Amino acid sequence: MNATLRELFDVPQRPGTVQWIGLRPARREAPVHPAEVNAIAGRGLEGDRYDNKGGARQVTLIQGEHVAAVAAFLGRESLAPELLRRNLLVRGINLLALKDRRFRVGEAVLEWSGLCHPCSRMEEVLGPGGYNAMRGHGGITARVLESGRITIGSHVQSAQAS
Repeated sequence: MNATLRELFDVPQRPGTVQWIGLRPARREAPVHPAEVNAIAGRGLEGDRYDNKGGARQVTLIQGEHVAAVAAFLGRESLAPELLRRNLLVRGINLLALKDRRFRVGEAVLEWSGLCHPCSRMEEVLGPGGYNAMRGHGGITARVLESGRITIGSHVQSAQAS
């Protein structure tokens, strides 16, 4: 088969699953871990400190498979998701394949808005080497286009998927 690159990009992926939800009510405040959250169009996740700020970083997502890689780079068995300061931990879908696309998470429709690069806090929370361990594994940022509920166990898939 001699598929074009565009055709390869459009091949459907198997849906992923939301494994963890984290919200930070305020800067430097401990995250809360609800079993469900409302995504609000143009704002973000209800109860998160970025809610109502608009912009490109309304929701942050990271792959559980990458969390395992970061832990390995740090010589650890595992890492608690809240240390990585992302909103949604998902498994089973390559988030980079959603680049420049709309995708559904539970009842909400999101749109890729960029890569979620590590910040200097990674050295503080993960220890020496934390920043470099996260490089290339920080996940993505997204905007909320259509409001909806997201729960633990919600599917994550391209909005074009049925």
